[in-house]
Amino acid sequence: MKASETKFQSIIEGTQQYVVPLFQRSYSWDKKEWQVLWDDLVYLYENGEPKSHFIGSIVTIPTISVPEGVAKYLLIDGQQRLTTIFILLTLLRDTARLRGKEELADEIHQTMLVNYFKKEVDHFKLLPTQVDRAAFKNLIKENAKPKDSQILSCYQFFQRKLKRGNVNILDLNKAITTRLSVVSIVLDHDDNPHLVFESLNAKGRVLTQSDLIRNYFFMRIHVNAQEEMYAEYWEPMQTNLNDDLTEFIRHFLTRNGAIVNKSDVYFTLKERVSDRDALDALREIAEFAFYYQKLINPEKEKDTQLKIALNRLNRLEVTTAYPFLLNCYHDYSQEKLSSRNFTAIVQIIENFIVRRFVCNVPTNQLNKIFPSLYAQAQLQNASNLVDGVRSILQTRGYPKDAEFRTRLVESKLYGAGHRANKTKLILETLEAMHQHKEQAPFEKLTIEHVMPQTASSWWQQHLGENWQIDHELHLHTLGNLTLTAYNAEMSNDPFPQKRQRLVESHLELNRYFSTVSTWNSTEIEKRAIQLADEAVKVWEYFGSADAQAVTVETVTGKTPRVLTILDQQITVESWRDVLSETMNTIADLEPDLFDNLAHEYPRFVSDNPNRFRRNRRLSNGYYIEVNLSAKDVYQFCTQAIESIELSNDDWMVETR
Repeated sequence: MKASETKFQSIIEGTQQYVVPLFQRSYSWDKKEWQVLWDDLVYLYENGEPKSHFIGSIVTIPTISVPEGVAKYLLIDGQQRLTTIFILLTLLRDTARLRGKEELADEIHQTMLVNYFKKEVDHFKLLPTQVDRAAFKNLIKENAKPKDSQILSCYQFFQRKLKRGNVNILDLNKAITTRLSVVSIVLDHDDNPHLVFESLNAKGRVLTQSDLIRNYFFMRIHVNAQEEMYAEYWEPMQTNLNDDLTEFIRHFLTRNGAIVNKSDVYFTLKERVSDRDALDALREIAEFAFYYQKLINPEKEKDTQLKIALNRLNRLEVTTAYPFLLNCYHDYSQEKLSSRNFTAIVQIIENFIVRRFVCNVPTNQLNKIFPSLYAQAQLQNASNLVDGVRSILQTRGYPKDAEFRTRLVESKLYGAGHRANKTKLILETLEAMHQHKEQAPFEKLTIEHVMPQTASSWWQQHLGENWQIDHELHLHTLGNLTLTAYNAEMSNDPFPQKRQRLVESHLELNRYFSTVSTWNSTEIEKRAIQLADEAVKVWEYFGSADAQAVTVETVTGKTPRVLTILDQQITVESWRDVLSETMNTIADLEPDLFDNLAHEYPRFVSDNPNRFRRNRRLSNGYYIEVNLSAKDVYQFCTQAIESIELSNDDWMVETR
């Protein structure tokens, strides 16, 4: 057996062929694995340093081939990742052709995908199992259309990723071929490939990166000190952090500005510790692990106000801020930062995150903002870390008052998972600002939709002719949400019965309804404006200047001229064009999410054209209602864009 670390280019260049044995399963990677690989590639693509990224092993065994044939290898382990890389390279080749980069397309095809001068079966560098072989061959053949298969699904997944980002395919190709690192293990002819495959895929416990790190440390600590050091430093970390240990070490490694991918924690730590005393490094990690325990479990923090602030931040699920907060905790423990100032910093981050959440600013930049924040804030204001943090964060996509207020009124705040958690925190905070002496126990309260999620016949009649449009656009907005302990009891009750229960509650949020006799889109917007004015005071803008934002009201009476989606400009002549172009883009980028959109907004999107007064057919076979006002089109499009995690910067309409 020969093992060596190499790059993918070295594995697939040259006249050779990898054959997946019959006992292997068919190609089975899905969106979860594809997304991990894509994230790794984006990390390599955006990282200017020529750093390699380890993604696993490729185990092969040479087979006997005829003298004039290609060198053939049975692919014992690694077929899933190797097949995926070939699919990606095929996509890059096709994209290069579409962009007029014929030389690059030819290079990828002739050197990476096929044995150019070989014919028939020897022409292909990879032969998957029989189940996948036809689809894979069709993908490699440039003029053939692959049939529906997991191979094709993989191609289409990465195709959508390329469309969503302005990616330089030459650089991405370089990242794939020269910066992805694997261990190539070539077995001897005497080895039984079936037994090797079984042992590689045994159901034993896989070593985590923290296991590897522990072993690395204690191999470098003198044997006489190992037991004592393990009990003093490692065991408390392992006990207190458990499954969070590897993630803590990643945050520890990124606290000074570095970006460390989840799969690179062990290798990065190895590089950092190699030139240091292992025991000193272990002591430092154990010290920061103590701070990390308080970050993930604020109940361990003694200072009451800091504990409250950290608990609130955790409800916003801002784990990307942990590298920065580790540095703050270290200063706090060294008495370089007071508890009052530390609390103020945590509150600034909450303010920053809440405003970005409401305004749908993408979260994918947060893991770049926070690791370097500590050093940047110190450079900005060496004598006052609080002011330094404010100065830096206000330039990092921090929404101003006008936009924050507008989005609070118009945006769909409520949703599954973390969106509901964040929205509940917003509602609780708006309730708490009234400072009642007997504060309601928030843990017993849930979010209530005043206009219910299922519109009964009473609600349909109450809302009027356009009940479905109003229901779908305003259901999850701030004005229609409140807190109650009687969610199940109220359910889909008519408004008079709901109003009675709300007015009788002890919540200030619900006293509002004592003066309201009807509940429709106008009343929902009116309440949202009042709550938005209060929210602007709670999460007060800490930047230097304000600005005006375009609101849904400003589109009325205007004619759209240009629609911009992901930097692509599309000429439009009407709001119907804006709607259809937006929906076609969503269908192309995220077909699975589009299905969810049709389910959630049946008054706007359906596979049945007879549902609508006036329809237009989309590229994916669905239909949209086009008998809508400019205001309804604009608000629906912004909510639809938010549903696929794009921001207002990714979707803009110029009017005249």
